[in-house]
Parts: sequence; C-alpha cells; structure tokens
Amino acid sequence: MPSFENYAKEALEIEREIVRRGLVLGIDWEDEVQVLQLAREAMACRNPADTPECRPDDPRMLSKIELFGLIQLMLTVMRQSADENIHTHGGPVWKTLARALWREMEGRGTPG
Repeated sequence: MPSFENYAKEALEIEREIVRRGLVLGIDWEDEVQVLQLAREAMACRNPADTPECRPDDPRMLSKIELFGLIQLMLTVMRQSADENIHTHGGPVWKTLARALWREMEGRGTPG
C-alpha cells in the first residue's frame, strides 16, 4: 500500500529552495536561454567530485551542486506522484525549470 505523501507541499518546499539557490547564482528564471543552459548542466552532472571546477570553498559552486540535487529531488517527486496518478507541480520557477529539463531530455533523445 502506498504511503500518503503531500506532493503539493513537497513541490512548494523544493521550489522555495530552488529559488534560494537561484538567487545566489543570479539565475533569471525568465531568461529561457539561461534556464535551458542550467538544465543542460544539471543533466550532464554525474559526480560533482569529478568536476575540476568543483571547489567546496566556493559558495556559488556549492549552491549549484545543491541546486542540481534539488532538481533531482524535483524529478523524483514528479515521478513518484505520477506513479500514484497524481499530477504534481510547483509554482512558476518549478514549471519553467521543468519545461527546460523536458526540452533538454527531448534534445538528447531521452524519453520523458
């Protein structure tokens, strides 16, 4: 039996943290090119420790790594809720980022 999850609440909390990291990184969520580049980087990121520019003493890099983790969490929440026939989404930043991730997956030939 599936456990009860408040996916809408989770989505809003994740989005809030995404927005916070975006502030540190200077992301303009209305800049489609910038958000698509972020989605591309997030999809390419496998292990931050293997990334030469990853320096734990750099607050911007830490924010980016945390943001990539939040993006993974965002996708997990959407997938889990879809498995329970629940359509979950957050607010405007969530939707903008989700569209960019979708476009990037389509561009890579990865099924959504």
